[in-house]
Formats: sequence, structure tokens, C-alpha cells
Amino acid sequence: MLQRTTSETGTKVHARTGRTVRDLRRENRTAVLRRLYFDGPMSRLMLGPATGLSSGSVSNVVAELVADGLVEEAGSVDSAGGRPRTLVRITPASGFMIGVDIGETRVRIELFDLTLTELARTERPLACSGPRTARYDVDLVVDHLREGIAEVLRIADVPADRLIGVGVGVPGIVARTAEDGAVVHGQTVGWDAVPFERLLRAAVDLPESVPYWIDNGAKTLGQAEMWFGAGRGARSAVVVLFGSGVGACVVTDPMGPGRAVEWGHLTVRVRGRRCRCGAQGCLEAYAGAEALLERWREAGGEPPAGADEETALTAMLAAAYPAEPNTEPDATAVAVLAETAEYLGAGFADLINLFQPERILVGGWAGLQLGTRFLETVKGYASAYALTYPAARVVIDMGTLGPDAVTVGAAILPLADFFGRGGRRAETETAEEQPAWASTVRERGAH
Repeated sequence: MLQRTTSETGTKVHARTGRTVRDLRRENRTAVLRRLYFDGPMSRLMLGPATGLSSGSVSNVVAELVADGLVEEAGSVDSAGGRPRTLVRITPASGFMIGVDIGETRVRIELFDLTLTELARTERPLACSGPRTARYDVDLVVDHLREGIAEVLRIADVPADRLIGVGVGVPGIVARTAEDGAVVHGQTVGWDAVPFERLLRAAVDLPESVPYWIDNGAKTLGQAEMWFGAGRGARSAVVVLFGSGVGACVVTDPMGPGRAVEWGHLTVRVRGRRCRCGAQGCLEAYAGAEALLERWREAGGEPPAGADEETALTAMLAAAYPAEPNTEPDATAVAVLAETAEYLGAGFADLINLFQPERILVGGWAGLQLGTRFLETVKGYASAYALTYPAARVVIDMGTLGPDAVTVGAAILPLADFFGRGGRRAETETAEEQPAWASTVRERGAH
């Protein structure tokens, strides 16, 4: 292995890759932490082949992690003819995360330990009537997070400085700037370049060292399903969030972050229905729960007066699929649902043709309500509209994590970063001395 050493720090740097010994140590810690997280408890002997590290490297890394309080002993197992082997596992109380779901009808806030055991939760309702932009008033949402984060920390008696981060799933596109951090462009909820991270930092009583991870809600749903749900074992997937509107997350690396795509705003009908984004003919104008209920009402259906969307959709499904024997289904509800299934099937076909995933998974409160019976109809249309080859190789199914998946996925965002750092918090990493050529190049660029 070709290496060089920087003159002042003595840090060895691989000549071909530029990786330092510190980089390699962090990667080794990350490999052990991830394997213990998903497959632990494990013995040191088992960790070797599972991570590809030598027995010496495993012993050194485990010793470091035990000293840092991230890993603990968890009993022993018998070995073939030798002494029992000690098992090690992630220490649950070695760190804590908060996950937030800014949903259609409520803001849900949950506190987890490092193994994603829920320690406390609270919900703050969003108004169910009136303009959507009023429901998502930025100051109101920030107040909900300020109060809710303080509440879950108080309930679980967890000091704020023990948090490794706060993950937040939001509606819309998330960009990042050096000045404001995460900036949310939520066109359907009236958020126009909202400097959400800056607002949270100003309002929420957390140490500056606690990072915020703010991303699209469909992306956090996708992260959760790939780590713990129906996406496990797949190399690629599209996870669909079906709620008041529709969105999707495209995943090409099971352990890496997915990519949120505004699938709900693909045009499915030129000069079609007006979407809540302002454009015409979007998929969301036909297939989101809000639009589905509007179309039922326009066709003569009668949603319960004053009901929120979840209650109204329940009533629509009960009318279309009556539980009582000898009760005639509501023909209007059946027709609207059938048309919606075709629009969704066409939308799924676009996902199949564009990304050719192994799996398409459906989550979100509306997706869970519609369930497998409705999904079977959607799958038929998807096969009819998609190209034959990729359609024959995709599995379309329901997600398995239920209505809390966005919150869990939001909590995974800081957890994934924590593991990527080898179990070290951002503020504890010392700045590494730069090689001589780096400062020389910067000086030349300044002239």
C-alpha cells in the first residue's frame, strides 16, 4: 500500500485514494455499528466475516466502541469445543433521536433511543377546515415543534444534549443554503422558500450542537421502509407516500438516502383538473385523497359533514365496500375509486418505466386505508400501461410500517449520519490538518 505522511500531523494518507488512517478507522467503526444494529447481538468472531475486517481490527473497534459506551456485552453463546463467546450489541441509551412528521392533519413528534425504541410521543393537531395554507401556518408549525420537542424530552427525562439529532419530514422540496440551512419550497401548502431550519433553531430550546435533518416526508418514509420494512433485501425501490396528496422516494442504495421525486405533479391529463399546486392535469389532482373526495362529492357522493379527510375517506370506502351482507355498494363511490385506480396505475407505470425498480411500496395514511384490495386493481392497470420487461420484474406491495413510518424515517436521518461518522458526534470530530498542496492551491486561487 502506497502511503505518505503529512509533515505536521503524522497522519498517514493513502496515495491513491487520499483516505487517511482516521478515515479507515471511521469506516471500520461504521461497519461494525451497522452490522450490530441490523444483525446483533453478535460475537467478535461473527463480526469478522460479517464486516470483512480482520479479527484484530474487530477487537480494536469493539474495544473502542465499548469504551465510548456505544456497545455493551449481551451474554454469551457456546462455541464448538471452546470457551463460550461473548456477544456484544448496541447500547440503547448511548444516544437519542427525535423524529417529526408534519402531516396533513397533525404534527407528530417522537423520541427514540439509539435502537429506535419509542420513549415518548406527542401530537399537535392541524386545523381540518379552512384554507390549506392557513392549516400550515409556518409560525403555528414551529410553535408545535417547540412545545412538542420540549414535552417528549421532559416525559422521558432525557437531557437535550444527549440528542444526536432531530429529523423532520416536511411537505415539499428541501434545498439547503449556507445561511439558512434547510429551506422548504412547499408549493401546495403555501411555503415559499421558508427558512425552516433557521426558524427552528431560533425557536426550539436545543443546544447548537444538535443537528437538524429536514427532508421531504416521502423520503423519510422510504428510508424507514428500506431499513426496517417491506424494502429490506431490495437493491432498488420506489416508496410511494399516498396521503392528501401523493409523493414518492426513489432508492437505489438500500443503506443510502433515497431521492424524493414530485411524482404527484406528473401531468396525466393535458388541460385536466386544476391541481392544488396551481397546474392542470397533475396525478395528484386525480389520485390524492383530497382530490378523490372532491371527485366523489362532485359525482353526488355525500362525505360526512365537517369530517376531516381521514374520516371522509373511511366513509367513502365503507360506501363502496359495505361490511353488512346484502347491502348494495354505492355505485358512485365504486366508479370514482375505479377511475382513481386507473390513474394511479398509469402513475405506477411511469415509475416502472423511468426507474425499473425491484419493488414499489405503498405507504401513507390514505394508502393504508385503501389497502390491498384497491392495490390489486392498481397493479392490473400498472401492468397494462408499463413496458412489459420492467413490469414483469417489479413487485408492487404495501409498506409494512404503518402510519408512524414517516416519523421513524425522520429519526433515521440523524441516526444514519451518526453511524456514517463511526458513532461520533459532529462536534467531537477534530479538524484534520490539510496537506501542504491544499493551502498552496487556495492561495493561488485567491490571486
